[in-house]
Amino acid sequence: MGRMTEPTGRSGVERDVDALLEAEDERGTVPPQARRDPLDLQEQEIKDSVLRMGALVEEAIRRAAHALQAHDATEALDIVKGDARINDAQREVSRLISVAIATQQPVARDLRYLLTCDHVTYELERIGDHAASVAKQVIKLAPEPPLADYVKLPEMAELGAQLVHGVLRALVDIDAVAAREAAAMDDDIDRLYHATFDEVVELMRQDPGNVERGTRIVIASHYLERIGDRSTNIAEDIVYLVTGDVEDLNP
Repeated sequence: MGRMTEPTGRSGVERDVDALLEAEDERGTVPPQARRDPLDLQEQEIKDSVLRMGALVEEAIRRAAHALQAHDATEALDIVKGDARINDAQREVSRLISVAIATQQPVARDLRYLLTCDHVTYELERIGDHAASVAKQVIKLAPEPPLADYVKLPEMAELGAQLVHGVLRALVDIDAVAAREAAAMDDDIDRLYHATFDEVVELMRQDPGNVERGTRIVIASHYLERIGDRSTNIAEDIVYLVTGDVEDLNP
């Protein structure tokens, strides 16, 4: 997952999710008899749905970067339209969580887990919005020659996708350490964002003809920076789930 590849469509998303679920099964963290409990079954369905939603979000980020580098406005438009799938996925998870709370009346850790999943899907939906917003800038940039190879945008997008994948892995493992480690990548995204801003401003100063493309690059970099922030929020949710402590991972 750490390298930029061409988008592989739905089959690629399913492979990513299946890999996460298979890894979880191999660890055997949930005994077979526990899976027969209605609440455990509902929680497993919710977790699977969250992972599938997260895989859609991760794919949207990488596809936006691919469309940018390929000058592919058609693919970028498809990403914008595909945001509806992410929104639908978020609503479905919220429905499943509401049903579980209403029918099973969970308490303590189970309730905290369900509420955490609900907030995770909210953050994922917003990350999907940001990926679509990047794609909207790609549509405008596609017909024009690239400005300085789009500065740091491709690298920012790849880090953002890796960060989303990392926090989803931490959610599967319910691992606060992994969540903190994933969140640390946001510092790199912030660094690239500031470097992009500084470089683009200088390019616009040198040539007024760079202003429109430069402005769109800065806007896109802002959305990618927000993807890092939103992913860090998910990491903080996982830390709270595990420890019960509220930690600011993006001071």
